Amino acid sequence: MSKFAQLGQLFMVGIPGRDLDESTLRLIGERGINNFIIFKRNVDSPEQLRQLCTDIKEACRQVKLPPPLIAIDQEGGTVARLPAPFTQFADARQLAGAADPVAALADYASTCAGELVQAGINMNLAPVLDVCPVGQGFFMEKRSLGADPQVVGQLGSQVIKGLQAGGVAACGKHFPGLGAAKLDPHLQLPVVARPQSEIRELDLVPFQKAIAADVAAIMTSHTIYEHLDAATPATLSKYILTDLLRAELGFDGLVITDDLEMGAIENERTVSEAAVQAFTAGADMILICHGHEKVCQAYDSLLEAISAGGISLPRCGKSLKRVEDVRRRFT
Repeated sequence: MSKFAQLGQLFMVGIPGRDLDESTLRLIGERGINNFIIFKRNVDSPEQLRQLCTDIKEACRQVKLPPPLIAIDQEGGTVARLPAPFTQFADARQLAGAADPVAALADYASTCAGELVQAGINMNLAPVLDVCPVGQGFFMEKRSLGADPQVVGQLGSQVIKGLQAGGVAACGKHFPGLGAAKLDPHLQLPVVARPQSEIRELDLVPFQKAIAADVAAIMTSHTIYEHLDAATPATLSKYILTDLLRAELGFDGLVITDDLEMGAIENERTVSEAAVQAFTAGADMILICHGHEKVCQAYDSLLEAISAGGISLPRCGKSLKRVEDVRRRFT
């Protein structure tokens, strides 16, 4: 363990396959990493997934780490990680367009929470709070709850309350709003040219409602907002994460980066550089979904920045407390 033994608790990482492997065990044992994200590659059946989550929890317990946060992107429709016999949900857009959207989304939230808890998962990286019009070629169209910020905020808050009442931490995404992005940040860096007044009137509204609904976590967007911070993607922007989300909107919950291995970030810089920049900007948890060698490099770079005084221990302490608050509520 490093001299800052809790540093690993500020990372969330992917696992290669369907069983707990040596590489993941090393991250747990040597670096104290105890937050994980589940993908399709990790799931074969409900029984196997439950066993994997049990093994992860046991491995953390063996080395005296707190119970892990185990997350998943189970939005439904185009972004769903669990095969049948898990319930197959429609896209958020379809649910929001149902004859009774409130009932449709309440059913999604309670069913989803029940299945995740049963499997041993305690965090869902949902709902999407991006405000997105139809038919204009925007990337988030199917995954968005709509084009009206009030409706997106209301329905999103209902999903948050339903998931969290069912014992699963919700994570609103992608701050400050990815609805006007045309490019897919998995591949390249989108630029949103919406004026600041529109961002405030449209994009921020669902996040304000989510914060009022006590959302456990908010995920950042790998997008440049020309009229907020023209030089830096939101994930790495101190103005967007600290001044806007923390100070102005008053969010003191957990801020998680989107996956730092996405093209929008990694085409421009290394994952370890991005990890330090995101944490310095105000993120609490660094998400790295694939390469364990990149996790180790990012961990070492963050440790170096702390040792050199670029990141203060009290600042780390604040992030650890936010992680601990979510863990206390949902593990």
